[in-house]
Amino acid sequence: MDEYDVPVRSTVRVSEAREELSDLVNRVAYGHERIVLVRHGKEVAALVPASDAALLDALEDELDLAAVREALADPANARSIPMQEVRTRLGL
Repeated sequence: MDEYDVPVRSTVRVSEAREELSDLVNRVAYGHERIVLVRHGKEVAALVPASDAALLDALEDELDLAAVREALADPANARSIPMQEVRTRLGL
């Protein structure tokens, strides 16, 4: 699979996945397939290659950093907040 291939996306009922987990893991790990688990007709989880999960984590980190940069650039956030006030706000 190269960068231009579109990953295969399949759906499998959770009840079937219980019986076929080993096969599903192999399809994901070696075939780079994405498998969505469905319960009562609703998508509830997904099996994805580890590289996809790592990419998702990296994207989430980038979004978090962008939010932090935006918050730090806001002049309203320039003042320090004492630790006790933080604890109080968080209910700690």
